[in-house]
Amino acid sequence: MSTTPDFQQLLRGAALRVTRPRVAVLTAVYAHPHADTDSIIGAVRSDLPEVSHQAVYDSLHALTATGLVRRIQPAGSVARYESRVGDNHHHVVCRNCGLIADVDCAVGDAPCLTASDDHGFSIDEAEVVYWGLCPDCSATGDS
Repeated sequence: MSTTPDFQQLLRGAALRVTRPRVAVLTAVYAHPHADTDSIIGAVRSDLPEVSHQAVYDSLHALTATGLVRRIQPAGSVARYESRVGDNHHHVVCRNCGLIADVDCAVGDAPCLTASDDHGFSIDEAEVVYWGLCPDCSATGDS
């Protein structure tokens, strides 16, 4: 059984028209977790050299709006995109090199954390970012 998603089916399921740029952007996001826009553009252009920046931006916007892709932006970082959606996971970020990795919720069901005062909000998601040094940066003493 293949673990590669059927990107055309994912697009149709989200009521999006199947286009070559959208398929290429989905492919790039799945292949490069936590990639920034420039990296995604580079990956897409390896398959579709003629694709414009705007087509990639439009695709990312549509994919994010429909929940096929998640946009994250840790403090001090450019926007990043990931294919892991539908759960309330968190991230760990290296302060030195910027490496980002997924972290499952520490305790319990989404939203993982119960606010001490929810101010009447109906909370459905909590965002936690852990900061530190990745193993490579820790080993070399970079900080």
